[in-house]
Amino acid sequence: MKQTKWFIHPVFVFVLSTLALAISLFLYIHWYISVSASLKTVISSYRLDANQFFEAQTWVVILILSLLVGVILAGILIIFIFNLKTLQLYRLQHTFINNFTHELKTPVTSLKLYLETFAKHDLPREEQLKYLGFMLHDTERLSTNINSILNLTRIESRLYEGEYRTVDVVETIRHFVASNHHVFSNCDIRVEDHPPLVHPLIVPLFEMLLINILTNAVKYNASDTPRVDITFEDRKQDHSLLIRFRDNGIGIARQECKKIFRKFYQGRRDGLAPVGGSGIGLYLVQQIARIHHGKVTADSEGPGKGSVITLILPRKDHEGMKNERDHSQADPHHRG
Repeated sequence: MKQTKWFIHPVFVFVLSTLALAISLFLYIHWYISVSASLKTVISSYRLDANQFFEAQTWVVILILSLLVGVILAGILIIFIFNLKTLQLYRLQHTFINNFTHELKTPVTSLKLYLETFAKHDLPREEQLKYLGFMLHDTERLSTNINSILNLTRIESRLYEGEYRTVDVVETIRHFVASNHHVFSNCDIRVEDHPPLVHPLIVPLFEMLLINILTNAVKYNASDTPRVDITFEDRKQDHSLLIRFRDNGIGIARQECKKIFRKFYQGRRDGLAPVGGSGIGLYLVQQIARIHHGKVTADSEGPGKGSVITLILPRKDHEGMKNERDHSQADPHHRG
């Protein structure tokens, strides 16, 4: 991106404009007060009628002008902040397009190479199976990236159709981990033994949340065996259910704990370039948590000390969701 010259940079122009407006207001008030003081001296000297020179509404006019200038300054500030956020979003989207293009291009190039190898050479069965395994991995990588974009579009546009089902959260997670053992075959994922925790969930969305959290824990991990401990806490005092995903990964810098849930944001390894990916995995996690009336937070003791992703679901909404679902089933004309 071409670097903007300092004298036409938005920040410099904004500061200069605001400063000029503030100085103008100050000079106007200062000039008025100086002239008023001089007039008062003349009036006092010649014993003139002050009402002929000073109107009672003068200070009201000054007050109104000051308020209007304040409104103008506030408007300029809002426009400036909006433009900065727009510029930031543009840069994030630009980075996302570059990274995501690479994520799509790499497996396609790899698949093309393997297919050309099959076409040119008569390979033994053992070699064929090895290359087929690589091709399946690349195909799964492509499918994951494409599904991430499709799911993001559907969730953001509220087009995702799904019904709440009252399920045992502990068993749902345990079943998901067992069903996707092949995806995390080199990982140690441990689900805490906990009494059943019944809660309404949109199960396909919840599984999408799980796959993104676990994939992220593996991606940002330098250990020979990535490990994730999944624990539960049913807090009666504030009617909430906490699901914690603690990993032994590279950790998160404190200033990044909130940034990682931003759209297109990508974390870094030891201050180096961002890890490859679309940058929407944890953003999807956040959106899915909100659909379930909950939220998700991140915490870490620092780089190299692992991280904890906590999903917080409100237990107080349990009955409300159940009543809403029962009402929907009882009323055939009801639409969510």
